[in-house]
Amino acid sequence: MKALLLDGSAANDDFGARTCTALKFQLKAFGWDSEHIILRDKKIGNCSGDFFCWIRTPGMCNLNDDNRIIADAILSSDLLIYLTPVTFGGYASELKRIVDHQIQNISPFFVSIDGETHHRKRYSKYPDFMVLGWMEKPDQTAEAIFRNLVQRNAINFYADTFVSEVILTNLSDRQLASITQKRLIELIGGQSTLPNQLPAEVFKSNEGISVKRALLLVGSPRNQKSNSNSLGTYLFDKLNARGIRTEIIYCYKLLRSSDRMEELIDAVNSADLVVLAFPLYVDSLPAPLIGVLEHIASARKGRETGNQFFASIANCGFPEAAHTKIALRICESFAQQAGFEWAGSLSLGGGEVIGGIPLVQGGGRTFRIRKSLNMAAKALAIGKAIPKQAQDIMEKPFIPHWVYRVMGGMGWKKQAKDYGVLESLNNQPYQRKI
Repeated sequence: MKALLLDGSAANDDFGARTCTALKFQLKAFGWDSEHIILRDKKIGNCSGDFFCWIRTPGMCNLNDDNRIIADAILSSDLLIYLTPVTFGGYASELKRIVDHQIQNISPFFVSIDGETHHRKRYSKYPDFMVLGWMEKPDQTAEAIFRNLVQRNAINFYADTFVSEVILTNLSDRQLASITQKRLIELIGGQSTLPNQLPAEVFKSNEGISVKRALLLVGSPRNQKSNSNSLGTYLFDKLNARGIRTEIIYCYKLLRSSDRMEELIDAVNSADLVVLAFPLYVDSLPAPLIGVLEHIASARKGRETGNQFFASIANCGFPEAAHTKIALRICESFAQQAGFEWAGSLSLGGGEVIGGIPLVQGGGRTFRIRKSLNMAAKALAIGKAIPKQAQDIMEKPFIPHWVYRVMGGMGWKKQAKDYGVLESLNNQPYQRKI
């Protein structure tokens, strides 16, 4: 039996190293062979969200770096293990970068699982799944987010059994050994970890507070051509019409510039309202965007919560908006850690209905989306949280789920045909050697 450890810890993370050592010792005691990959030492580019791993080089990322080697190693293992500091209730950006690349190991075509849309298997067998995360002090909400994220990943990557654990960094080596042993026993016994129920969102009543400056952060690699940009700019046009000064920053354009990252911090600190618009990447935010939020939170560490508000707009390629639930709770956790008041969120399923164009050009198909954003703008402009009615309108599917799945399959085939790979859409480049 082979276990693959994907280590998302930082270079100076002593507790991460201790956790890894304890885990490898327990794996060996149970008779497992293990391979340990330190992700920070690997060349792994960011997933570009172009889906070329489905429609251009089926089953293999278009980016030829270490992500391909790791994708192969995942399919060759019996147990996949993530090691990561808990970041806003989710995975650290170092780990999330390789998680985003794992979509090459599943199919673009849709299937219904317990009434919810997911992608089909590409391979007949996938490894079981263990995730160990650590944080400095107890946080019930962050732990619940983390465990629910692990469960969502397990569904989407077809793990038969999955276990998760959140560990406090003040534990002794003996306690670490006990925890890792317990989770391995559960996994070997086929006992998955049930996630904690998510606590309710926390809102502060700020009715009547005037928002004078608003900042939109667009968190999509497609920048101005993205659905995230379409959603965010429509909202901000409405805020601007109410006399609010607005600014837009495209997060992916900052990634290689320390100067621009510092300009981002200045813009964030100067805004009364910050809105993040982003696409769903594997049940969470894209890895580079998590990195941006990590930078903001670090720069604002210790800042007292005041009259700055933070809200999020998520869109995903599944017809059910509920897929974004965990990602939006990660946004809420970030807001609290970075000294913002949480102003709520909007969630759109079947985001490709927008097609990256301005919403006002979308005609009838974007009418409901615009109605929701109009209501959100009215509330945010006076310091209120996004109303539930606006959320309900945005989340309502625009076509039946089964129709979406059929049309989606036709769309993937058409794109694959355009690239001349229609006959190889179901390729299995990392098929396990028996």
